[in-house]
Amino acid sequence: QVQLVESGGGLVQAGGSLRLACAASERTFSSYAMGWFRQAPGKNREFVAAISWNGGNSGYADSVKGRFTISRDNAKNTVYLQMNSLKPEDTAVYYCAARYSGSSYYTRPQLYDYWGQGTQVTVSS
Repeated sequence: QVQLVESGGGLVQAGGSLRLACAASERTFSSYAMGWFRQAPGKNREFVAAISWNGGNSGYADSVKGRFTISRDNAKNTVYLQMNSLKPEDTAVYYCAARYSGSSYYTRPQLYDYWGQGTQVTVSS
């Protein structure tokens, strides 16, 4: 069982930045593809960004492309989401997810095996 713990959420003004982190309990973290998803009130969970096990492949939702950057540090068992130029519409609970044996990146939440509890990001206008 992989435990994922997100951190770094909070309240920020529009145009500001936040960096989310997701720490994994699994020693074989480098075998997992990782993803970030978000869910706003009354909306479905949506894909934000994802990265392959070695960081060689990554992908982004069109709504965040050019503003958000996903990265990982396998030595620290941690994946990051750097969020710049934040907009009010980025307000949501952000979740990280892990998929075992992830040689690519994955955009569909159904493909992930483990999920964190989420961290709230609120962007004020």
